[in-house]
Amino acid sequence: MSRLFNALWESILSPMFQRPKRLQVAALCHRERAGVREVLLVTSRDTGRWIIPKGWPMRGKNGAESALQEAWEEAGVTQSIVNPQPIGSYTYAKRKASGLSVPVRTLVYDLPVKTLSDDFPEALERTRKWVPAAQAAEMVNETALKTILRQF
Repeated sequence: MSRLFNALWESILSPMFQRPKRLQVAALCHRERAGVREVLLVTSRDTGRWIIPKGWPMRGKNGAESALQEAWEEAGVTQSIVNPQPIGSYTYAKRKASGLSVPVRTLVYDLPVKTLSDDFPEALERTRKWVPAAQAAEMVNETALKTILRQF
């Protein structure tokens, strides 16, 4: 009976109580420096952990355009052209101000960086750092993002 209940819970009941994943977009900002591909990481505003620039899709912009806007606001990326197709995705639990977590699926867009500005909207709230892609994979928390960075 217990096995039957567990099977019923896993296949039918549990999915009914799960919230659908929300969607975010992210920019995998990179450059080539002395033959090494470097990735631009920024700190999150809440915990200070290392992340790639990301945020919610914006009205009037597609996913790639929204990711480019986030790269500007969070890291000061300017004069860059973002690939219109995502190169991957990862999921994570976003902690809301209420303390609750919501599941979020994040589409990652390839963004070669041409120039950076030191004067950008969140400059006083974040730290940014160029690191080799393999090192970036060790600095972020999300397992699937680590995989994207290692394959990059």
